[in-house]
Amino acid sequence: MRRIALVTLVVDDYDEAIRFYTEALGFRLVEDTARPDGSRWVVVEPGTEGYGTGLLLARAKGGTQRGRIGDQTGGRVGFFLHTDDFARDHARMRAMGVRFLEEPRHEPYGTVAVFQDLYGNRWDLLMLRPATD
Repeated sequence: MRRIALVTLVVDDYDEAIRFYTEALGFRLVEDTARPDGSRWVVVEPGTEGYGTGLLLARAKGGTQRGRIGDQTGGRVGFFLHTDDFARDHARMRAMGVRFLEEPRHEPYGTVAVFQDLYGNRWDLLMLRPATD
């Protein structure tokens, strides 16, 4: 086993989720395939193919799943988006309307700012400091 390939993210609507992740966050749409039950297999991925973990955007079915939209980790930051240029990506995301919950801060491990996705899930935009020997 080499990596976690996909993580499911419960969403309200496939198309609005695709727009947010591809336009606001700059992800790539890897797959969007209709399934016989009326659902879709929708995968988005940051960066270059095979480099990061993809998100399976799964439309909620039933009240229990709908109740988890935007709160899949109990209000904690549950997703971490690494960047090689924090200022560039932070500015681009803000220009696209991404809601940051704080100003960027500098920590011993790197530069970070918490933002919310389309549904309210919390993410870290994070640029790690290079390791020093």
